[in-house]
Amino acid sequence: MQSILDHQIVRGTRSLVLVLLLAVLSVNVFALGLSEAKVQGLIGEQRNGYLGVVKAPASAEVKALLVDINAKRKRFFEKTAKDNGQTLTFVEQRAGEAGVRKTKLGNYIQSLSGKWVKK
Repeated sequence: MQSILDHQIVRGTRSLVLVLLLAVLSVNVFALGLSEAKVQGLIGEQRNGYLGVVKAPASAEVKALLVDINAKRKRFFEKTAKDNGQTLTFVEQRAGEAGVRKTKLGNYIQSLSGKWVKK
């Protein structure tokens, strides 16, 4: 009887450790932010004002980050264009120029030819 009980405790402990390990890994996966993704060279600033994937294929987490940030940028660009009587394309181009200019050294930007280069 003691042997069965010991076996169940060991099994339960293994399951708990596995659950905790998965929880920690999940938190780390979802903790990726814009700065960290840029530092890791996963994403970079494109000349059109939006972020792009530098290292393909992108993980689901990187794709989700891009979709979220690019959607927010687009809403901001649309509002800025409307408020200032400009076209969306004009605002996107100016934002792209600013994004490339403000990118930190060591992070990726899209060159004029469309290739990813470290700044």
